[in-house]
Amino acid sequence: MVDSLGLAKAILATIKGNMVWAFGYNIAAIRIAAAGLLNPLLAGAAMAFSSFFVVSNSLRLRRYPATS
Repeated sequence: MVDSLGLAKAILATIKGNMVWAFGYNIAAIRIAAAGLLNPLLAGAAMAFSSFFVVSNSLRLRRYPATS
């Protein structure tokens, strides 16, 4: 039970971090794109990087120490 609570806290921290990253990225990217300073090719590459970052950050939870 104690291990489950620790894992739940780690999951919530990861979710919050991913949400902060995604929100901040989208705010910045939308402003830059709306100003016409970002071409579509770079915008697509940046979005792919953002998605890769979120997935990679979430996959860190696989290294959470498992106990029997």
